[in-house]
Amino acid sequence: MPKAGGGTLSKALWTLVVVALVVLVVKYPSDAATFVQNAADLIGRAVEGLVAFFRGVAR
Repeated sequence: MPKAGGGTLSKALWTLVVVALVVLVVKYPSDAATFVQNAADLIGRAVEGLVAFFRGVAR
């Protein structure tokens, strides 16, 4: 049975993802900020949609 937590390949891939994100933030801070703002707006709209749905179901 496989162990939880992943192996060396999984850790290496996550390390590459983190390094890529750090490089993105350092080299292109404006683009990174825009991306984060757009992602936060998307999550906010999704939450608002779920709230509206559940309010409609409750009526």
